[in-house]
Amino acid sequence: MDLVGACKAFVNVGERGSFTLGAAAARIPQPVASRRIAALERHLGARLFDRSARRATLTQFGRDMLPSARRLVQLAEEMEHDAERAVLRPLRLAVPDVCATRDLALLGAEAREEGIHLEFRSAAPASRAELLGSREVRAALASVPPGEAAWSVPLGLAGAGEARVRVVHLETLRLSRDRLPSRGRRVWLQPEDDVPHVRDPLTRMRDAVGLRPAQVTVTASLASAAAEVLGSDDLLLCSLRQAGELGLHWRPTGGIDLARGYDVAADTGDEAERLRTLLGGAIARCLGAEEERGRPA
Repeated sequence: MDLVGACKAFVNVGERGSFTLGAAAARIPQPVASRRIAALERHLGARLFDRSARRATLTQFGRDMLPSARRLVQLAEEMEHDAERAVLRPLRLAVPDVCATRDLALLGAEAREEGIHLEFRSAAPASRAELLGSREVRAALASVPPGEAAWSVPLGLAGAGEARVRVVHLETLRLSRDRLPSRGRRVWLQPEDDVPHVRDPLTRMRDAVGLRPAQVTVTASLASAAAEVLGSDDLLLCSLRQAGELGLHWRPTGGIDLARGYDVAADTGDEAERLRTLLGGAIARCLGAEEERGRPA
């Protein structure tokens, strides 16, 4: 039997002394209230109301049971209220600071349709991991190697000048002997790509083709890196979407496949899987994971 529903009917009828008024207060038809109270009487093993009286008069047993029934109903109502609050409690999600505001807004709107209220914290990869570890957020779009990723974003090199080649090879940035005093063209990395699975292969390639150490440099922000590239013939390691937003000309990097990899990390595996399943497409859009289709020929 529905013990809570039966107790609600019992409390409302008992307090009002009327099956009709009590049923109305409980927002159920009067015959339903009568059936629920009868079921509760069978469950408890004694009469709650004196059926011989014209009013809904409590028996002594009914008077004894009424306080307990009130407490049960109150606890059930508090539980329902707590459940509503828990559902509406924002889920703080740490996201890459390269995500565009509009894309995050669309992700938030889509999440609300699924009953998830997202609150975003933009941060670099290491900071996202720290935020999750300290429980300042409940979930994070973590930077992982592409082979372990739910979403992958290809990276290439972009410059201010029109690219005359289909692929940029790092060895073409090598300084000739007659230009040794020059600092040479540089490849700038933004904080989002200062992670082992991107930085280390690029550094090894730099050393293998004979570039100077300073020719592959990490900057403090995307804006700083873009400023270096827009004012020179240097190159920015970035996604195709970022290159378009910055007005740069993008090409793949020859001899090495670089990509950002992302997955959801969360306090619980169930929460991570829920975000992947319900919001996978919107998260991909935020990360620019659909850009591979738009690679230049």
